Amino acid sequence: MSRLTIIVAATTANGIGKNNKLPWRLAKEMSYFSRVTTNAPEGKMNGVIMGRNTWESIPQKFQPLPRRINVVISRNKDYDPMGSRKTTTPVHLCSDIDSALAKVSPGGEGAVHRNFVIGGVSLYTETLALLPSSSSTFVDRVLLTRILSPAFEDCDVYMPDFLASGWTRANHKELSEWTGIDVPEGVQVENGVEYEFQMWLRSSN
Repeated sequence: MSRLTIIVAATTANGIGKNNKLPWRLAKEMSYFSRVTTNAPEGKMNGVIMGRNTWESIPQKFQPLPRRINVVISRNKDYDPMGSRKTTTPVHLCSDIDSALAKVSPGGEGAVHRNFVIGGVSLYTETLALLPSSSSTFVDRVLLTRILSPAFEDCDVYMPDFLASGWTRANHKELSEWTGIDVPEGVQVENGVEYEFQMWLRSSN
C-alpha cells in the first residue's frame, strides 16, 4: 500500500497559482516546504512527485530539489528534465503515477521514507481521486498552508475542494510530530500575507 502526502499552499478559495507561478513570495513558507519534504531518517530520502509544469516552474538553479528523489510526470517520453545539466540528485521521468511510485518505493530507488505530491493541479486532482477502498495507492494526508489574506482573487489555477467531505483537521501537536520539525503555530504574517500551517487527514484512516 502506497500512501501519498499532498503539500500545497492555497487561498481560502483554493487558488494555488497565477501564470505558472506562486502569487505570493513567502520565504518562511518555502523554508517550511523544504524542511518538511527533506526531513527523513538517516540513510533514507523522501520522494517529491510533480507534473512537468511544476518542474518547469522551479528556477533552474534550484533544479533538482536537493536531498530528495525528484520524479517528474510527463506523457512526453522524450522530455528531458535536466537537459545537458549534470546532477548527483536522483531525477526520474515517468509517464504516470504508477510508474512514478515504482521509482520511489523500497524496490525502486532504495530506502524511501515518504512520498510528497507537490503539484500541479492535475496531479493533485488525480491523486485525490484515488480511494483506499479501490486503490492500493492513495493520499492519506494533506499538508495545507492556508493563505488567509489577502484573497489573491487573480489566481488562474485552483486545486480541488478536497475538504468537501471525508477529511479531519489534525491539531498542531500532531502536525509537528508527524513532520518532525518545529512548525510555527497559529496565523503567520509575512510580506503582508496572513497564512496558517495545517494538516488534514483522510477520515477513513
